Amino acid sequence: MAQKKFKEKFKFPFPLLADEDKSVAKKFGVLKEKSMYGRKFLGIERTTFVIGREGKIAALISGIKPDEHPQAALDALKKLS
Repeated sequence: MAQKKFKEKFKFPFPLLADEDKSVAKKFGVLKEKSMYGRKFLGIERTTFVIGREGKIAALISGIKPDEHPQAALDALKKLS
């Protein structure tokens, strides 16, 4: 239900998927050990995969500050054009 509301709010013309058991995150290598207030836990590392026209990963963006991430994604998309 959360994905449906999110999709409607932003009017996305494509389906959104949920990775409830984290199997996709594990396959893509984005499930990482994190630490907050000295407590360690498994969490998702903010990562963007830019897929090229051939259907292959053309760029991978991770390990940067959240406020820098959108511009890095746009730059990667511009390189594909």
